[in-house]
Amino acid sequence: MEHTTYVPDPYSRNCPSRQLLDRIGDRWTVLLVGVLSTGPHRFNELQRKVDGISQKMLTQTLRNLERDHIVHREVYPESPPRVEYSLTEAGRSLCGPLKSLEMWAVAHYQAMHGEDSPLLFP
Repeated sequence: MEHTTYVPDPYSRNCPSRQLLDRIGDRWTVLLVGVLSTGPHRFNELQRKVDGISQKMLTQTLRNLERDHIVHREVYPESPPRVEYSLTEAGRSLCGPLKSLEMWAVAHYQAMHGEDSPLLFP
């Protein structure tokens, strides 16, 4: 009997690697991984640091990242309970590529929008 090896193909819509690319390519994911790269954060800290993210989108994105083993959610048995989010090993391995993407966006912003375009971020 011949054994075939599955080779992920992110160009195929049903491939799990494509679904993962969709997740890590999401703007909220990129920004949340960037914030969490500095260490654990609580929910409200994340919402303050990622300007424009709604409570609903933050909750949804964190749940998805936890499901995909990119983010770890730690609940501390205190009163009231304290919850912190941190990157898993897989999440930490994303920091380099996503930092490169962030630096690319900053470096190429004006080239894409014209030299007289205002810089919208510091």
